Amino acid sequence: MKVQDSHKYDDIIHLPHPVSKYHPQMPPMNRAAQFMPFAALTGHDEAIRETARRTDSFVWLDEDRKAQLNERLLFLLENQEQQPECEITCFQPDEKKEGGAYVAVRGRIKKVDAQAQRILFTDGAALPMEYLFSIEGELFRNMENP
Repeated sequence: MKVQDSHKYDDIIHLPHPVSKYHPQMPPMNRAAQFMPFAALTGHDEAIRETARRTDSFVWLDEDRKAQLNERLLFLLENQEQQPECEITCFQPDEKKEGGAYVAVRGRIKKVDAQAQRILFTDGAALPMEYLFSIEGELFRNMENP
C-alpha cells in the first residue's frame, strides 16, 4: 500500500453516517438474515440423517418360542384380574423405512384383549400381539419351576 493511498478518505472519515429521509433503516435481525448460509438443497441434511438412522430387522420366532409365548399369553389371560406385573418386548415396525426397533414395556397388565389382539397395561400403554418377542415376569418363574 502506498503512503498516499492511506490518506485517500481523510476528507470523509469523520462525517456522520448518512441516513435516508425516505427509507426506514433495516432492523438488525433482517440484516443478519442476509448473511445466513444458503441452503441450496432443502431437506438434504434431514434425508442423510434418516438414511443413516439404524433399524433392527424383525426376528422370526421358531415354533418352540411361539409355543412358549402362547402359553404365557393364556396364563396372562387367565390371571388378568390379578393385574400381574410383566415386561413385554415386542417389535415396532418403522414408519419411514424397512425394519424397526424392539421395545420393552414394563408394567401391570390390565387386560389381554384376544379379539383386538392387544395387551393393555394399567398405565394406558397397549402392545399388539402380532410382534411379540418375549413376556417376562415373576408370575412366570413359578410356571417354569413347579
